[in-house]
Amino acid sequence: MRGARHARWTACAVAAVLAPAACGTGVGVGGGAGVLTSSWGDPQNPLEPANTNEVQGGKVLDMIFRGLKRYDPRTGKAENMLAERIETHDSRNFTITVKDGWRFSNGEPVTARSFVDAWNYGASLRNNQKNAYFFGYIEGYEKVHPESGAQRADTLSGLKVTGPRTFTVRLGQKFSTFPDTLGYPAFAPLPKAFFTDHAAWVSKPVGNGPYRIESYTKGSAMALRKWGAYPGDDKARNDGVTLMVYTDSNTAYTDVLAGNLDLVDDVPATQLKNVRTDLDGRYINTPAGILQTLAFPYYDKRWDTGGARKVRTGLSMAINRRQITETLFRDTRTPATDWTSPVLGTDGGYKAGLCGSACDYDPARARELVREGGGIPGGQVKITYNADTGSHKQWVDAVCNSINNALGNDKACVGNPIGTFADFRNQIGRHKMAGPFRAGWQMDYPLIQNFLQPLYYTGASSNDGQWSNKDFDRLVDRANAETDRAKAVQLFQQAEGVVRDNMAAIPLWYQNGSAGYSQRLSNVALNPFSVPVYDEIKVG
Repeated sequence: MRGARHARWTACAVAAVLAPAACGTGVGVGGGAGVLTSSWGDPQNPLEPANTNEVQGGKVLDMIFRGLKRYDPRTGKAENMLAERIETHDSRNFTITVKDGWRFSNGEPVTARSFVDAWNYGASLRNNQKNAYFFGYIEGYEKVHPESGAQRADTLSGLKVTGPRTFTVRLGQKFSTFPDTLGYPAFAPLPKAFFTDHAAWVSKPVGNGPYRIESYTKGSAMALRKWGAYPGDDKARNDGVTLMVYTDSNTAYTDVLAGNLDLVDDVPATQLKNVRTDLDGRYINTPAGILQTLAFPYYDKRWDTGGARKVRTGLSMAINRRQITETLFRDTRTPATDWTSPVLGTDGGYKAGLCGSACDYDPARARELVREGGGIPGGQVKITYNADTGSHKQWVDAVCNSINNALGNDKACVGNPIGTFADFRNQIGRHKMAGPFRAGWQMDYPLIQNFLQPLYYTGASSNDGQWSNKDFDRLVDRANAETDRAKAVQLFQQAEGVVRDNMAAIPLWYQNGSAGYSQRLSNVALNPFSVPVYDEIKVG
């Protein structure tokens, strides 16, 4: 899931939209004594589960939906939620039984059909869902979502409803950890109302989670309120959450200090020096499954040559990660030495030092590699990033300064800001990047596979630079088919070695989740995805 950052909310702008609201006071802002307010940014796309692959939209889906699995908010482990049982004898054919008694907030029951219809919709080429790729494991995907030409089938042949609460899934190949992916929001169930009046559903999405959407005004706020009839054990411990739109995380932070906002879930780098004193114990800094990288536009053939591979490795060695993280980010970032996250643990696939010398700061070798590779394509590195948060400009400038110093050329690297995250993502989607670009990755589920396949597999959903390597693809296919988890991890790490040898993307640093909150709140925590565990927060 692509790392999004916050858009700006101007105090009092929401009052007319979300009455009653008392501007300027923490207690009244956003809808009442039991409702908390939290910084947020407008989602890139409508909140269809299979069409949301960025953080801000994902926060909402996590509140209004529950799927077959849920990732434990502390350990990240995939645990049954709506799944009563997921059974397989061969890691290819799965029988899924849905728990009884679950409903959507509009009263509709959640059935096996709710999942099968949702997954078929998400996979369909004509529906143009950004997460369609996640259904690519299921048999028949190539007809429902062909790489070229028209759609040849309306439904996935590998999905069959066998009873009110049971359905079967047949995959195109063995995938032993497939059940662990089913906590990702793309696999959420959908009510009949989604299909019968799609426009109305999109304007006010209906889910089956502990919160309901009450209202949303783009650029201002979204009000979510506790659903009293929610049947799950993880019922909301507050009356609701109002997500306030900010374009500047510094403004969100100062609003927390002033009592005009309850929670900022991305403390800006400029505030880290004073955050512990400012918030007096109300600051959270915890490891998260987030990796920041520089991605490359391989559709620009100048970056897709043997010489360019050397240049990319040289640029990696020109970046002084330790100095940048210690100077700008204090204890919230750690220099990356692989392409996953320490949150996975060694059993989950994290391998410290896998990048080897290619991630070590070595100016002399950096200059040598760039020279051997024929020089920087176009003569200058332009790192594109979204400018609607202060922290990106800081680190991009620092990375460019490091590259310029290492290469002995003060014009070798410059930042290339784009105004908003939405515009930034839209340009990436249209393949308009002229050089490397910011590519933060927040894990969708805690598997090494999720740090590799969506980003680097040929044609994958988040392979924004369109990198392609047959050896990598082949190793990923073998790893997915491996029923022994340890052997699968070893194969994924071999695939990661291919990423390293080609420097498909430059790993920068692992990112902690950070948050600050007001005195109104207690029991505040971030999950391993760096998202607040909203349903556990207490107000007052």
